[in-house]
Amino acid sequence: MLLKKVYTLVFIRNDTKILLGWKKRGFGVNQWNGFGGKLEPNETIQEAAVRELKEECCLSVKTADLRNIGHLEFTFEDDPVMMDVRVFSTNMYEGVPKETEEMCPKWFDLDRIPFDDMWPDDKFWFPYMLKNKLFYAKFHYKGFDTILHYNIEELESMEDFYAKKST
Repeated sequence: MLLKKVYTLVFIRNDTKILLGWKKRGFGVNQWNGFGGKLEPNETIQEAAVRELKEECCLSVKTADLRNIGHLEFTFEDDPVMMDVRVFSTNMYEGVPKETEEMCPKWFDLDRIPFDDMWPDDKFWFPYMLKNKLFYAKFHYKGFDTILHYNIEELESMEDFYAKKST
């Protein structure tokens, strides 16, 4: 039986750019990624997303301005823990991105996203996010560099998806 840990992933975007962070330590070190992490006790997924964004790049967002655009599930060979990742996107934020102990933020043109220095799965689901399409994807890895298999589906609504998933 798989154990499940819930994580958040937040992307700050506008019409031509996306903010990514260079991970300086911990899981995903030396890769570009969105901002996010684990939920704390008694914290909603949106509250965790807001907190993690603030901790990792000093930007503030309101939970109401976060759009839940995707749901990712990651499993790894010989690991009983599934990473259940809720992906959020917004173009409404306050502050200026600043480097922290964990992340170094940088804006990228949407046509110059550094996929070679990101998780291998990003190139598969980023196109959905960049086109503002809701999605659900599952990836099964061997180690952290090899995707053994995956599945992605476009969703009509996140609410319908979560309602079906809970039954």
